[in-house]
Amino acid sequence: MRARTRLLNLSFVSLLLFSIGSVQAGEKQVSSLHHIKPEACKQCHEEIYQQWSGSMHANSSALKDPIHGAFYKNVIGDPKAEDVKTKKGKYPVCLKCHAPVAAMEKKTKLDAKPAYANGISCVVCHSFNKFKGTDTPDGKPLYGIDAYQIDTESLHGPSGNTYTTERVPEGSEWPTPIHHPQPLKGNASDLFESNAACMGCHEKRSNFHGTPLCVTGAEYRDSKNFTACQACHMSVVTVPKLDKGEVVPGQFVQIADHTMGGGHDPRMISRGLAMSMDAKPTGEVIRTEITVRNRLPHSFPTGAPFRNFFIKLAAYDKDGKELWKNYKVHPIKDDPQAAFWYTLGDSEGKPTIPPKATQVLADTRLSPNETRTLKYDIPVSGVAIVRAEALYDLMLPPIRAKMKGKLPDELLRPTLAASAEVRL
Repeated sequence: MRARTRLLNLSFVSLLLFSIGSVQAGEKQVSSLHHIKPEACKQCHEEIYQQWSGSMHANSSALKDPIHGAFYKNVIGDPKAEDVKTKKGKYPVCLKCHAPVAAMEKKTKLDAKPAYANGISCVVCHSFNKFKGTDTPDGKPLYGIDAYQIDTESLHGPSGNTYTTERVPEGSEWPTPIHHPQPLKGNASDLFESNAACMGCHEKRSNFHGTPLCVTGAEYRDSKNFTACQACHMSVVTVPKLDKGEVVPGQFVQIADHTMGGGHDPRMISRGLAMSMDAKPTGEVIRTEITVRNRLPHSFPTGAPFRNFFIKLAAYDKDGKELWKNYKVHPIKDDPQAAFWYTLGDSEGKPTIPPKATQVLADTRLSPNETRTLKYDIPVSGVAIVRAEALYDLMLPPIRAKMKGKLPDELLRPTLAASAEVRL
């Protein structure tokens, strides 16, 4: 009963926070549902809030995502300036995914309100009422927030339960419907437990020239896989229960994983790729075969077109000294079969950055569920160990070189996705 009472009290606090639209004393009243701060949700959903706050969704805006921010400043302009337009004089379409509340209000000054800087906040997703699709009936694309019918009066959740805003008296039994400080509808699972919840932003997306950049949705459809995005990216996890930020000893809760890990999460990267290797001395060479398998229903890597991975294959003597490697500078230059990337080009067929691309020059990434084998002959002399590493990189080498000093070092270093080793 005490735990129930405490939760109800917290809910009442949340109701007050929702009512005034702010957790900061002295601020002006906020009337829009989409200006509710995530901290208000935290009052009852601490564990989910903690996960979300470290996610790329929470850090999606140009003010918080260093990579997106760098590209935004280079291509669009200052994220702290109002009325910024593209070179064609249009509202920046990237904000419809990266700063959806700002896009709903046609604003570009992302530091003007917390709701703009917070990127994809709790309320953004939980106000989805219906998925409209990614194109209008006449074929015009619907990007990000435009792909959804948005509820401005009620939140939505996947449970199917109904809720009441009536405060529950202390000491009473749980009511039916359950109390929630803000109007909340139980939306059917055909939205929140399906790919529709994700495809508004993660569908096939093209630049102004019609060149496909992010192609995750199309990749998924081509795989003919029926696993929902949430099965991997929001699987149910057991985490310690929190009370005002402190772990409650011996208590745990099960929640959908709101870290929503992807290309920035080493755990997700390692889950996506399997690698094995066979190396046998034959005469003067070591016949080596590396097999890589994409475990995912979309390409590996997917998402931003400058993501890639490559294979480092090296031979060592018994003391660990490197005797041979499959590349000198980078596999893209020295060993193309070991480079897995999406190559965009301009009208002259030269590699270029995504905004300027007019065509796809090549796509050597692993297709959904694809297995590929790489073959090498390594000089046998003195070799005691053959080791292969699959290294996932958020940026292609030319872009990484330009971003040195502009981005944190950890974003410029490849992540180990898989490894294999043979001792001779």
